[in-house]
Amino acid sequence: MEHASLRLHHLALGARDVERVAAFYRDVFGLLETARHHRPDGTLRSIWLDLGGATLMVEASFDAPRRVEGVASGPFLLAFRAPAARISELENTLEAAGAAIELRTEYTSYARDPEGNRVAISSYPEPSAGPRS
Repeated sequence: MEHASLRLHHLALGARDVERVAAFYRDVFGLLETARHHRPDGTLRSIWLDLGGATLMVEASFDAPRRVEGVASGPFLLAFRAPAARISELENTLEAAGAAIELRTEYTSYARDPEGNRVAISSYPEPSAGPRS
């Protein structure tokens, strides 16, 4: 099998409040909604968002959110690439959406979505402009 032809198809993210989590990714990161799926009773099952060639599937879950600190077993971070010049603007957008910046490195700023999943904006390999704390 030729691995060069393989690409990420989708990333599924469980959420108790599908609408709220999908709105966060639409509003903060500008992801476009591509589909909504409902259960036979009409309740919302999932919202799919375009990740630029892959899909972020925000799927209804009844499980409590799993809060991850640092590097954990299994998926633990959803990171978006951004030009260094836009990092401050995106940090402001995150904070306006209620997602405080928890950590900054030379390249990456970390926050959480409405259900506590870690998200990041990264300018790697270009360092972000200005001093970082």
